[in-house]
Amino acid sequence: MTALQLAPPARRRRTSRRLDVGGVPVGGDAPVSVQSMTTTPTADVEATLRQIAELTAAGCEIVRVAVPSQDDADALPAIARKSPIPVVADIHFQPRYVFAAIDAGCAAVRVNPGNIRRFDDRVGEIARAAAGAGVPIRIGVNAGSLDQRLYDKHGGATPEALVESALWECSLFEEHGFTDLKISVKHHDPLVVISAYRQLARACDYPLHLGVTEAGPLVQGTVKSSVAFGVLLSEGIGDTIRVSLSAPPVEEVKAGAQILASLGLRPRKLEIVSCPSCGRAQVDVYRLAEQVTAAFEGFPEPLRVAVMGCVVNGPGEAREADLGVSSGNGKGQIFVRGRVVRTVPESGIVEALLEEALKLGDEG
Repeated sequence: MTALQLAPPARRRRTSRRLDVGGVPVGGDAPVSVQSMTTTPTADVEATLRQIAELTAAGCEIVRVAVPSQDDADALPAIARKSPIPVVADIHFQPRYVFAAIDAGCAAVRVNPGNIRRFDDRVGEIARAAAGAGVPIRIGVNAGSLDQRLYDKHGGATPEALVESALWECSLFEEHGFTDLKISVKHHDPLVVISAYRQLARACDYPLHLGVTEAGPLVQGTVKSSVAFGVLLSEGIGDTIRVSLSAPPVEEVKAGAQILASLGLRPRKLEIVSCPSCGRAQVDVYRLAEQVTAAFEGFPEPLRVAVMGCVVNGPGEAREADLGVSSGNGKGQIFVRGRVVRTVPESGIVEALLEEALKLGDEG
């Protein structure tokens, strides 16, 4: 093999402190966890719990809820008690909601340095309450709400400004002996995010929550998050992630899980390998791939299914997958672990793939 063919050596995971977020370990050698945030009014307990259940089913491991009002704070005890996954309270401007979240049994609290001045005279009290309850605090820096002092000093929401903001707020808690902290420094530009987290990783050993904020709609936001997370996680940086999207939060969880699986940071589940189609295709690959994806939705076994549309790359790709089809001339060859097991009409491809998948599941 040439030097160009050699895979780069795997990076060691950055050494960070380990926190317990409602029973989910974060940092240290714990697996990277996927987070999301509810979009329902937190005061609507039933709607919020329904959405948390949907997120949990999709693979979410920690969920954040917004607490902008007293009604939202009043809803926290029921939500924290009934949620199947740890609940993090997102607090801005009102220190009293931090104490309400701790008393409600929330697993963690997020505070924003951009409005920490409203908290300045309460940091010691917050630190004592959080320490007494064993509740970690996330220092959540956001480029859109950066303290004006730092914005002016650095000439904008630069990586250096984001990092200084996070470490400054950490120091306020450290003065009171509180170090159960997790940090995020979010920006809409993946390159700024990468630089900021690299600097943080060198400057401290706190667990890091990765995020690209205001990332955009489904495709754009997923791409931007994938770029930033792929670089950072491949360097061993990052302990939890959230793919922030202008889309239903379940899509955030699906995207996050796929990113981690693609990097080998969690077991692969179902993976559809399908060709992009071209003039050689003798089947509607787009439609067939959509049908296969829909048919396999929720399939419990970790399978790689190849959906191919021509005889050039189709047989080879289908052989490499656990299960696959190479289509053409109105029919499809069904492959199981590298071997053709049967040929079916195009109309029977999806059913045949499902039948063979169930057989594989029974075999274990």
